[in-house]
Amino acid sequence: MNSRISTPDYLPRLGAGRHRTPRRGACFMEFASFLAGERWSDHPACTDPVLAALARAVNDLVSDARRQELLGDVPRVIGLTGSPTDTLRVAASAAITALPVSSMHRQHALAVGLRAVVGALDDAGVAAPELRERADAALAAAPGAVDWVDRHPEYHGRIPEGRHERAGLEIIRVAACGIAEACVWDADDRLIDMLRTAIAEFEDARKVAAVAPVAPAPVAREFVSPVPAPQASVHA
Repeated sequence: MNSRISTPDYLPRLGAGRHRTPRRGACFMEFASFLAGERWSDHPACTDPVLAALARAVNDLVSDARRQELLGDVPRVIGLTGSPTDTLRVAASAAITALPVSSMHRQHALAVGLRAVVGALDDAGVAAPELRERADAALAAAPGAVDWVDRHPEYHGRIPEGRHERAGLEIIRVAACGIAEACVWDADDRLIDMLRTAIAEFEDARKVAAVAPVAPAPVAREFVSPVPAPQASVHA
């Protein structure tokens, strides 16, 4: 997409952080609230909370020179609300994108989170073969992180019922910061791809026929990240 996309004068221009009014600009999700006809907010009801958090993080972390490229993706998130398993798929997609290039301690957290999410999808009886294939490839690209997780069974818990959103928010924050701080020349490309791939994952999930859930595992320990939540300059 052309990086020189501009916003018409009568529409808000994408900028980092929160904005009190459209005249001061808009972050990705504020623009979504504007297009959806909702009250001006960076937490509109029209989008899944985890997907919205990922959009805010990418909006804030991508460079000023590339941020306007996200304009065409804003309408795609309007109406993307769904089940807790849709939230998990968004978190898994973000972790998959970030895992191979993140720093080692972030890789540990992402590997823990990705395994926990895949386990939760299994518990819910969700068939997502393409997502699982991508997850396997991402884990294979980070053998050191996988080995570390295997040696720390205290991080092998499942995500308990009702905690999917919290776990998803932790995972996407680590993923976004992992790419933004990675020693790669194409961090902007990876951030934009992470958001677009997560949106596509949510869109695909809505097309799949609902699968009857299976009985939950008898014991589900809460997902615990092995590193503290990243202190990034993104608005929550």
